[in-house]
Amino acid sequence: MDYEAMFRGSLAELRGEGAYRVFADLERMVGAFPRAIYRRDGVAKVVTIWCSNDYLGMGENPQVLGAMHRALDRSGAGAGGTRNISGTSHAHVMLEAELAALHGKPAALLFNSGYASNWATLGTLGARLPNCVMFSDELNHASIIEGIRHSRCEVRIFKHNDVADLRAKLAAVEARVPKIVVFESVYSMDGDIAPISDICDVADAHGAMTYLDEVHAVGLYGHEGGGISELHGVRDRLTMIEGTLAKAFGVVGGYIAGSRDLCDFIRSFASGFIFSTALPPSVAAGALESIKLLRRDGRRRARHQNRVSLLRKKLDQAGIAHLENPSHIVPIMVGEPRLCKQMSDRLLDLHDIYVQPINYPTVPRGTERLRLTPTPQHTDEDIAKLVDALIEVRSSLVPTSQQGRVSRNGRPLTRTRSAHRTGSEHRKPSAETVEATV
Repeated sequence: MDYEAMFRGSLAELRGEGAYRVFADLERMVGAFPRAIYRRDGVAKVVTIWCSNDYLGMGENPQVLGAMHRALDRSGAGAGGTRNISGTSHAHVMLEAELAALHGKPAALLFNSGYASNWATLGTLGARLPNCVMFSDELNHASIIEGIRHSRCEVRIFKHNDVADLRAKLAAVEARVPKIVVFESVYSMDGDIAPISDICDVADAHGAMTYLDEVHAVGLYGHEGGGISELHGVRDRLTMIEGTLAKAFGVVGGYIAGSRDLCDFIRSFASGFIFSTALPPSVAAGALESIKLLRRDGRRRARHQNRVSLLRKKLDQAGIAHLENPSHIVPIMVGEPRLCKQMSDRLLDLHDIYVQPINYPTVPRGTERLRLTPTPQHTDEDIAKLVDALIEVRSSLVPTSQQGRVSRNGRPLTRTRSAHRTGSEHRKPSAETVEATV
């Protein structure tokens, strides 16, 4: 077999359908976020980032950086090994205690990423609980799906945020069988929010554990930044809460929070935890400082929500359709991969605005989009410039005949082929339509 030819052929297919991904060479500048230096073909310029998951700009916070510098000087660059051998530092112990307190749980356990925490925890639970059946929302993240697949347990997929469908699927499984309902609070591509309390009601009625992924909500919602579960007052009803340190907290890493026995069970049996080198103490110290800051001061969250509200208002005034949702994620639906990439390139080349196109397999084919994520650091002028740029790009690239109709789920009606299931997310076409401007 000509392996290299196979590689080239697969990449050519990606390019042909407009789904090939190009990384932008960006250099973040401390004190200037959301500005960054963009380099291409030997030329550098300053651009404004509109798609960062550093939702609150905590990655450049002076107190967070100070904590990391002090830990680096005190403990060095690396952790020295896995947590089981020589990699557990005092910073790890303090961070886990802070995360447990953030979510009102007895314990927490750190991982190297949110992906790893989902993969290792769900993979271990599904494999170790005898005859376990997992009930997974159809739009759950790829890391959740990979964790469930790795466990080789039975899985029943329920319709997105559909409590009635979940109830029916739970009722079809014998009461004595171990069950786990796995879902997210804020879904990162559409920005919609799960009915957590209703899901807990159904899970409790059928003796199921609940596993909530809060990665796109921690730090951003709730009085102390504990996520949607804190905001809605339901965190005590959840068996497990999973989160990340890499988004609103601005550093890197993932975690779960739950009972002491549950966290100890994962610590003792999850290969993804046991055999991974621990996060550097400096990273743990920075995350700890970030969480402490956001727990005691809600002004960044308030400013963040203000920026989201203003952006949506300005988009509405300009007639630029965005997928409506109650969260901070603002998707501009495009629906065609080449057009999505062209719009992104034009924003970057002509307007110094960086918004990475979101194409398959991150989202289903036919739902390609520009995903905007305002931050507290985006000014009124930044928002006005972005909206003006989107108006120009739309008029230059989108035919007038295609500037009208999108379905309620955000899929442009100019595309007739239904979305394919990607393995992580899919959405059925809606029969209803509305008039809007793409």
